[in-house]
Amino acid sequence: MGELRLEELSAANAAAANGLSLKPGQEQFIAPVTYAMADPFLNPSTTWSRVVRDAEDEVVGFVLANFDQDATEEEFRSCIWRMNVAAEAQGGGVGRFIVERATDEARRRGFDRITVIWESGDDGPEDFFVHVGFKVIGETQYGEKIGAIES
Repeated sequence: MGELRLEELSAANAAAANGLSLKPGQEQFIAPVTYAMADPFLNPSTTWSRVVRDAEDEVVGFVLANFDQDATEEEFRSCIWRMNVAAEAQGGGVGRFIVERATDEARRRGFDRITVIWESGDDGPEDFFVHVGFKVIGETQYGEKIGAIES
C-alpha cells in the first residue's frame, strides 16, 4: 500500500470518507460514515476522527475513536467507535495502520489500552481485529464482542 498518513476529518475530505467502498456483505457490520460526522463536534475534547490517505493522496480509510476518562462504561473510555477501510485497500495494511495510530493516540492521552466492539458473522471484522492483536474481553448486552489491545 505504500506510505499512509492521517488527516483530521474536515469538510474538505468528508465526501471522500463518506464514499469509501465496502466489500459485498460488509454493509451489515458498519454504520455509514455520515452517522459519525457530527460526533467530533458533540465533544471535541474526547473524539478523534481521521481519514487515511495513501501515497496517491486518495482517502482509503476512516477512523473515529473516543478517549474519555469519565465515560461511565469502561469499554468506551478509550475505544475505536468506527473504522472503515475502502474495499480496494483492504488487506494492504490500512486497517493495521489505523489501529496502530489509534493505539498511539490512546497512549499519548494516558490510556493503557484501547477497545473495539464488533458483531460476529461471515464477512465481519472479527478475524481482522483478532489478527491485529485484540483479545476478546467480554460481550455487550446485544451479543457483540468487546475486544481490547494494550497500548
